[in-house]
Amino acid sequence: MIRVGHGYDVHAFGGDKVLKLGGVEFIGHIGLLAHSDGDVLLHAVCDALLGAASLGDIGRHFPDTDATYKDADSSELLSKVSQLLLAKSYVVNNLDVTVIAQTPRMAAKIPEIEKRISSLLSIELEQVNVKATTTEKLGYIGRKEGIAVHCIALVHKGNS
Repeated sequence: MIRVGHGYDVHAFGGDKVLKLGGVEFIGHIGLLAHSDGDVLLHAVCDALLGAASLGDIGRHFPDTDATYKDADSSELLSKVSQLLLAKSYVVNNLDVTVIAQTPRMAAKIPEIEKRISSLLSIELEQVNVKATTTEKLGYIGRKEGIAVHCIALVHKGNS
């Protein structure tokens, strides 16, 4: 059985956290406002995977009303999502992620982000694709107020 899921998340810039995208720190850049560490990219990946496996969404599993997840490392949340998929015998086939941000510039960090995600999910590097675009200075993203991310995940039932 092959299944597809879509994840979307958005966070505003602000606060005193270091910006993390895909489990990779962007030192010197303002972070994102969130209950957890604000890793909008990993949140979208979690939602896509949960959706593909009919497991709800990130808010159901890691609610922002639960103090347990205050400043939580989103890499750990993705690892937990991976365990949930494995418990239902779902295997990640591939991920396609689009980061929509006017800032920071993403190109130099994309290989590191792809490597981090593949490691967290114990999948091959070629199964993860991350790309970035701007909004050509239009809207809240163009005004550098926040970042949005879309992710499509394909999973299948299997043992490997």
